[in-house]
Amino acid sequence: MEVANNVTEFTFLGLSQDPRMQLIFFALFFLFYVVIMVGNLLILLTVFADARLHTPMYFFLWNLSFVDLAYSSATAPKMIADSLSEKKTISYWGCITQMFTFHFFGCAEIFVLTVMAFDRYTAICQPLRYTTIMSAKACTSLASLSWLGALAHSFVQTLLTFQLPFCSAQAIDHYFCDVHPVLKLACADTTLVNGLVVASSGLVSLGCFLILLASYSVILSHLRKRSAESRRKALSTCGSHLTVVTFFFFPCIFIYLRPSTTFSLDKAVFVFYTTISPMLNPLIYTLRNEDVKSAMKRLWIRTIKSDKEGKLQEEDITIIMLS
Repeated sequence: MEVANNVTEFTFLGLSQDPRMQLIFFALFFLFYVVIMVGNLLILLTVFADARLHTPMYFFLWNLSFVDLAYSSATAPKMIADSLSEKKTISYWGCITQMFTFHFFGCAEIFVLTVMAFDRYTAICQPLRYTTIMSAKACTSLASLSWLGALAHSFVQTLLTFQLPFCSAQAIDHYFCDVHPVLKLACADTTLVNGLVVASSGLVSLGCFLILLASYSVILSHLRKRSAESRRKALSTCGSHLTVVTFFFFPCIFIYLRPSTTFSLDKAVFVFYTTISPMLNPLIYTLRNEDVKSAMKRLWIRTIKSDKEGKLQEEDITIIMLS
């Protein structure tokens, strides 16, 4: 990819040009980003540290939390910094990198959520074969395919966008580099590229969403034959996943499964699924999941005990040295 027509940087118009609103956005999104980091890091640490959570379900939850961290980090830090800047610029290659990472981790989240639905389908509808189907090797393969698929999708989206020439127009009506806002700056016919981008994004988002709907239709049909207690436990686990899927897929489909047209609602929708959704995911999985809450309590107790033991050892060493 060569820089066409000597374009070396782009300028973001951001969420608002009002200085007071920018300060409000800075405070809000800084808080949101801190919650995202703390919440997802806590889940990563809990799943890693607690052997009882070393199961397929929590293996994919670990992947989801990692994706949420990276996904929000593709846009949030730059947006937070720009809220305090009068001129919001990004280099040409910085724009390419941001678009690539955003679509890479965003697509990875779609695939991981789809694989999590398959895991729930297998656990509920094929319980006797669950450990065989969802073996460690199978889980690793499914996660690897999710990441590789996301890599291929992101490469295609970025290549389609930046193989076009860019002229004097450099102001991106957005707060980060995404496909449709950047395509509007190209000084060439983008009809074909727009069609390919919509087809690519639509195939991924809508296709995976239909797979999710089919999976949960079968699950709900299967649960009708179970006892009330069994249904309650299964729906509790599936409810968390369905909530996350709803928060992520609906905005994603709204943005990418349509031609390159701009609505006044677009930026608010982007904020929701790039910042709010990664922030809510850890809360949804901890507040509705007894296993995760119990694991976090055990981790907290172990941490406190370790601190107390460390302090006692320090006191013993001090007494010995003084004596």
